[in-house]
Amino acid sequence: MSRPQFGFLVGFLGVALWALAGVGATALAALFGLLGWLIVRVLDGDLTVTGLGDRSESFRRR
Repeated sequence: MSRPQFGFLVGFLGVALWALAGVGATALAALFGLLGWLIVRVLDGDLTVTGLGDRSESFRRR
């Protein structure tokens, strides 16, 4: 599946969930999806927890 196809699928499922279950359920699903994505990135070694702290400090300095 290509990135545009995956993006379409995620968007479609988000709107379908919003229509069927409401805004709160959609926001909760998006939050847990983001949390799951972050956990997988950390476990794969693509993202380090200390690297997140370094990034947030550089945004504060600007």
